[in-house]
Amino acid sequence: MIILSVESTCDETAVAVTENGRNVLTDQIFSQARLHAVYGGVVPEIASRSHVEVISQLADRAVAEAGVTRGDIDAVAVSYAPGLIGAVLVGVSFAKSAAMALGVPIIPVHHIRGHIAANYIAFPELEPPFLCLAISGGNTMIVDVRDYTDLHVLGATRDDAAGECFDKVARVLGLGYPGGAPVDRLSQGGDDKKYHFPIGHVADHPYDMSFSGLKTAVINLVHGAEQRGEALDVPSLCASFSAAVSASLVPRTMAAARELGRERVAVAGGVAANSRIRHDFEAAVRAEGKQLFVPPLRLCGDNAAMIGCQGYYEYRAGHTAGPDLNAYATMEL
Repeated sequence: MIILSVESTCDETAVAVTENGRNVLTDQIFSQARLHAVYGGVVPEIASRSHVEVISQLADRAVAEAGVTRGDIDAVAVSYAPGLIGAVLVGVSFAKSAAMALGVPIIPVHHIRGHIAANYIAFPELEPPFLCLAISGGNTMIVDVRDYTDLHVLGATRDDAAGECFDKVARVLGLGYPGGAPVDRLSQGGDDKKYHFPIGHVADHPYDMSFSGLKTAVINLVHGAEQRGEALDVPSLCASFSAAVSASLVPRTMAAARELGRERVAVAGGVAANSRIRHDFEAAVRAEGKQLFVPPLRLCGDNAAMIGCQGYYEYRAGHTAGPDLNAYATMEL
């Protein structure tokens, strides 16, 4: 089954062609990072306009580079929630038009389900059930993947997402947008024990997380140092901050895996590219004799191949939509 898939939930426009859920024929991505860097974060209106400008060209290029014809396409999958509503609407509108023109079904895909499915592309041997930590700029949740379309959220952030914290910390340090990569690079040469930051806990909900206190603590530390004219050890601050984020994510995920008896643990989403989090997961999984699945960096960020992969399993489960499909800014997994 050949699926044309579309992803436009934030600041990447992506169109891919996949076959039978795990074979990626092509994955075309246009990043808007340069457009938003001057503002220190994503500007929704700019994101939406950029999606409109490039999505048709990307689709044409994807079909050409996949070596297929339009007549070969069996369905169109699209990330329809959650995300910036204007941006999501562009992708949904294009996907509905393409599906109608091609005379094929449209498959709605939850964005986070797509991130989890990136592991199926990277690891053909991976099949449910397994436990997955989904961490990105807008979402942080521990998910029990019981089957390809049967997913249960065990815990999630109560406020800020982990990726949002990386961006905010990078901004206050003057490191630019997006913030994950520069914070990660600087942390390599720092002392992760030099600065002490809080790790949030939610009473009576051991798998839920909170990152607002950590974000505020870093911002207060930076502003306080500026007011006193003190120099900060920025690499050590980045290393200490990264360690605090990891300490909130890794132990909770491993505890959930133990409770459910899951021997396979996966990580997905943009923040899965962070080297400290990857290192800590590798150590934790090795200590408990479990298996770890973390996608390569190219599959951690937003892409359309992951939407096509999950779309294949959604289609097999009978989850298709009609021309009345809408876009949503928020939606439960």
